[in-house]
Amino acid sequence: MSDESAHTPEPEYAWAPAEPPRARRRLGWWIGAPAVALAVVAVVAASLVLIAPGTAVAGVTVGGMTPGSAAAAITQRLAETTVDITTSAGTVSVTGADLGATVNATEIASSVFETRPAWNVTQWNGTPVAVNVTVDAAAVHKVLAAAAPDQNTEPTDASVGFDSASGAYTVTPAVAGSGLDATAVTAALVSAFTDGRSATTISGQRVPLSPAVTTDAATAVASNLNHVLSTAGFYVGEERTVPLDAATVASWLTVSDANGALTVTADRTGIQKAVDGLAAAVDTAPVNAKIITDLQGKQLGTENDGTNGRSIGDTTGIAAAFASQLGSATTSPDAGVYRLQVAETAFQTETVSRNIDVNLTTLTTTLYENGQVVASYPVSPGKPSTPTSTGNFRIYAHIALQDMGCTATSTYCTKNVPWVSYFNGDEALHGAYWHNEFGIRGVSHGCVNMRIPDAKFVYTWAPIGTQVSVHY
Repeated sequence: MSDESAHTPEPEYAWAPAEPPRARRRLGWWIGAPAVALAVVAVVAASLVLIAPGTAVAGVTVGGMTPGSAAAAITQRLAETTVDITTSAGTVSVTGADLGATVNATEIASSVFETRPAWNVTQWNGTPVAVNVTVDAAAVHKVLAAAAPDQNTEPTDASVGFDSASGAYTVTPAVAGSGLDATAVTAALVSAFTDGRSATTISGQRVPLSPAVTTDAATAVASNLNHVLSTAGFYVGEERTVPLDAATVASWLTVSDANGALTVTADRTGIQKAVDGLAAAVDTAPVNAKIITDLQGKQLGTENDGTNGRSIGDTTGIAAAFASQLGSATTSPDAGVYRLQVAETAFQTETVSRNIDVNLTTLTTTLYENGQVVASYPVSPGKPSTPTSTGNFRIYAHIALQDMGCTATSTYCTKNVPWVSYFNGDEALHGAYWHNEFGIRGVSHGCVNMRIPDAKFVYTWAPIGTQVSVHY
C-alpha cells in the first residue's frame, strides 16, 4: 500500500430521518358507500311502484306487487277458485273460469296502488279490499246444465201461432223446468274467493227454472197480433180504404222466440203483392157536388156534397215500410194500420134545376134537368070517376112504403104501396105492383101509377119542393 492510500479520508455515515408513516388506505369505505346508497335508492324506487306490504284484495295477497302483477294474480285466483257440488249422482266441480266469473282486476289494482303505495308505511297490512264479482246467471245455468245433465230439465217458453180454423193467434202455455241452483253456486264461488280459499264444497239443490217467455207475456203478444189482424189495411185518413184479410196478413208474419223474447218479422215479398193492387183500389176521380133547384133557382136540396179525387202515385218503398211497421206488432196493436199518402184533386160544384111534367094526353111522366129530358115513363093516371087533378104542384112528402085506402070509409085497400111521392093532397106518383096497365087511362083512384123501378127513381131524384105540372 502506498503512502497516498494511507492518507485517504474515511467516509462518514449518518442515519436518514425516518419517513412519516404511510396513511392507511380505506378502500372498503369508498367501495361500500356507493353500494349502500344504491340499495337505498332501489328501496325507495321500489316503494314508488309497488303496493304496500300486507295488502290483500278479497282473498288475494297483492302486497309487494306492481299493479299489473296484482291484476294478474286477482284474475288467476278467481279463475282457479273451485266449487265442488255434491249431487245424488256424484260430485260436480266447476271453477270461476267455467262460470265466467270476472272482476275488473286492472281497475281494482290501480285503485289499490293509488291508495296504498309501498312508500306509505301507514297503509301497510291494511284491511282486505272488497271487490264485486260479476257472474252471468244464464251462463252459470248453461255450465251447470252441461256439467250435471241428470239434474237439469229445461223450461219451455210459451209460444204464439196462427190458428187458421179460428182465424186468430193462439198461445201454447209455458212449462217450468228445474236445475241446480245457480244462485247458490255463484254465492259459494264468491265466498271462497273473498275468504282466500281455493275451493269450497256445497250440496247441490234443484230449484224451479222459469221460462224466459211466460204464458202471460205470450198472451199479451197474441192479443196485440189479433188486434193487428182485425184492423189491418191501407188507410186514407181514418178510412180503411183497402182492408186486408186476417189470413193474408198472418201469412206475412213470422213470430220467433229470440233469446227469450217474442219477435215478429214480416215478408216484404208478400206485402208487395198487395201494394201492387193499391192504385186500382185507391185512385178515384173527383165526384162533383150537385145542388138541386126549382125552375126559379130556389135551392131544394143537394144530391151529394162532393168528393175530392185522389191518386196514390209512386208506391215504391211502401212494402218495406209496412214490413218494418208490422215488426213492432208484438208491442204495438196499431202496427197493421198503414196510412197512405195520396194526392187530391178538388171537386167542382154544379147547380141544376129539376121539374116533372105529367101529360094526361100522352099518359107519360117526363123528368127534366136544366130543361133537358132525363127520363120519360108510361104511367096510368086516375080513372074518369077519380081523375088526376091538373095544375102546377110541388112534391111535399116522400113515403117509401105505405098502405093506401084501408079505412072504414074507404072503398078500396091497397097494401104496401112503394115509393110514394105526394104532390097534391092524396094524389101521388107511386109504384104499382098490382097491375101492368101503364100508358092506359082510367086505372087509379087519382094517383099517377108507375112501374116500381120508375117510381123509385122519381122518389130519389126529385127532392121535396120539386115542381110537378099536370096537364092535358
